[in-house]
Amino acid sequence: MKKFMDENFILQNKTAQELFHGYASKMPIFDYHCHLIPSQIAENKRFTTITDAWLGGDHYKWRQMRTNGIPEELITGNADPYDKFVAWADTMENLIGNPLYHWTHLELQRYFGIYDVLNKKNAKKIYDEANDKFANDPDLSVFGIMKKFNVYAVGTTDDPADDLAQHKIIRDETDCPAKVIPSYRPDKALHIEKADFADYIAKLAVAADMKIESVSDVITALLKRLDFFCEMGCKASDHALVQCPHTFWSEDAVNAVFVKKMAGEVLTDVEVDAYMTLVLTALAKAYNKKNVAMQLHFASIRDNNIKMFKKLGVDTGYDASHDKELAESVSAFMSKLSETDEVPKTIFYSLNPKDYYSLGTLMGCYQGGGIPGKIQLGSAWWFCDHKDGMEEQMKVLGNLGMLPRFIGMLTDSRSFLSYSRHEYFRRILCNILGTWAEEGEIPSDMDMLSRVVENICFNNAQHYFEG
Repeated sequence: MKKFMDENFILQNKTAQELFHGYASKMPIFDYHCHLIPSQIAENKRFTTITDAWLGGDHYKWRQMRTNGIPEELITGNADPYDKFVAWADTMENLIGNPLYHWTHLELQRYFGIYDVLNKKNAKKIYDEANDKFANDPDLSVFGIMKKFNVYAVGTTDDPADDLAQHKIIRDETDCPAKVIPSYRPDKALHIEKADFADYIAKLAVAADMKIESVSDVITALLKRLDFFCEMGCKASDHALVQCPHTFWSEDAVNAVFVKKMAGEVLTDVEVDAYMTLVLTALAKAYNKKNVAMQLHFASIRDNNIKMFKKLGVDTGYDASHDKELAESVSAFMSKLSETDEVPKTIFYSLNPKDYYSLGTLMGCYQGGGIPGKIQLGSAWWFCDHKDGMEEQMKVLGNLGMLPRFIGMLTDSRSFLSYSRHEYFRRILCNILGTWAEEGEIPSDMDMLSRVVENICFNNAQHYFEG
């Protein structure tokens, strides 16, 4: 029987072990999409308790604590940090089979040097050991963590109206060991159906230093802010969508929709889609011109528990995988861009694996322009970034596209303790390739295999975003 999560965890054969230990583990991390808070990086934050670091804002864990019957006071409430930690330890005892079980123990091992299996019996011991490390270990400040895990760069998620002041501080006034790159997330300007849309447009107008009285003005303001983001080093944009907008109306017709919304009237679904289509098309063309990658995240149905949404707000553990049809809308949107040769580098993600074959085949329709892997099937995302999900995503990509051109893993995380997830991904990748090689499905050529591993772990992302 194998030891629990030893040095060859997930690595089921000698080739996989050689690929991971000899190559993958040594590569830097390019965490090109995350939700880290720039102010915490700028201040080189040091957490005071493992509860703060682990449970503060982590809706992955909150969902499972609720499933385990933990009272909300011990999840998002004001309970004592130690009591919250014990509640999480109790939850861990029931998480076998969930990726959080692996992630949590990887974090204990890699960040704190703790190899105990977390449970209620040893919760106090682990709590004290981890907190002592936070207090005294220089590797557990934000900068220390980034250096320890060989983090080359992170791509934060930033609103177009943001002045990026914290990014300027990080760049000009700190010795942060990693590049901290702003990413352009214009969702609040795109989602015209939201109740606070008019308030956001007023905020955007201030940031762009102009009046916004039409949809043309919205686009102009967004492009002005994109110029600023690019001056600050922006390499990627991001968009949260259920489906891809694909209703192509004239600018005059869409402007009537904008005026209607600003007057406080309710829009139809078709009007919403027409507005989003016009604005996102203009942005996509600008991304292509400025060499900014366009990330499209599909198929999340959000804030499903209205009572808890009203109590706790967004991103608190009440989102789920959607099952809308996707292929036709993506095809129409991308085809429109291709008519004028203005398809940007694009990464498709879906929260529903049923979409992998649609997206994996559609992306082949828009490759080109001399850019290897220009259109990507993004890494297994959110509810899909477990062992089975990562294997499925990579195998589908291998079947339908080019796995060696894959730009690899991202954390999509708000936690500085998430970098060990890159190790998790790399072990899974090496095990896939090692198994294929040992079963004779691909050549047992270590020069070739190591190059593929190093490229997927880091080099492809660096070239894709910075090349």
